[in-house]
Amino acid sequence: MNWLALSLGMLAICLPARLALAADPPMASELAVAQVIERNVAARGGLPAWRKIQTMAWIGHIESANHPDARLSFILEQKRQNKTRFEISRQNLASVRVYDGKEGWKLRPSANGTPEVKPYTAEELAFAADGQGIEGPLMDHAGKGIDVTLDGMDEVEGRQSYRLSVKLPSGAVHRIWIDAETFLDIKYDRQSKDPAGRSATLSVFYRDYRNIEGVMVPLTMETGIGVMKSPDRMVIDRVVLNPPLDDRSFARPHVQGGRHGAIVDT
Repeated sequence: MNWLALSLGMLAICLPARLALAADPPMASELAVAQVIERNVAARGGLPAWRKIQTMAWIGHIESANHPDARLSFILEQKRQNKTRFEISRQNLASVRVYDGKEGWKLRPSANGTPEVKPYTAEELAFAADGQGIEGPLMDHAGKGIDVTLDGMDEVEGRQSYRLSVKLPSGAVHRIWIDAETFLDIKYDRQSKDPAGRSATLSVFYRDYRNIEGVMVPLTMETGIGVMKSPDRMVIDRVVLNPPLDDRSFARPHVQGGRHGAIVDT
């Protein structure tokens, strides 16, 4: 997933979101950035609930008009601090991306059918290092050294939204749009590169929020980059909180065996 796996932030409204809105909040234009963030944290279930989550697994499929296999199965696993493992399966073949908090590797079938492992590129490593773990960049942003400013209001897919500028410790600046009614994340942007290597904006839209054991999680994410006409849809079929995940799952993959008997050991 570098194109999807780290695209994680957070149209269903659960109890925490309703509580955040129950006191007749000021008009959208009157809220300061601290109030927007506070309401977003409350709508997503609150910082204490998210801090109880040490590991997380997302199981689902990807629907893509830009790939010969229109439907791909995946599992994304996360562990504090900032460890990720993303595996896509198709036709009995698997592509794996892992990041251990410092280093990252990609395992994918080569032209001759034998899996090969390559380190992350400098760009991939920088983006992975900027990942803000399980709960995202807005929760406890000051404690993470993240600066957030309110740039203004936009309409995103017909909904009034706050546009936040998020400056990470690395200096990278991302943008997050917060729905002015639900106070859930609705859109996320960052600079990336398109398939031709040109600078482009990667956009992620978050949809179909559900309450998973007290925290709000989007079960559909649509991701597009640059002028890509058809976005990729990541559909979450199941979310597991605090599954047992060994650190070895996030280590460099090892490949044993030949072309037809290759074994991936992580």
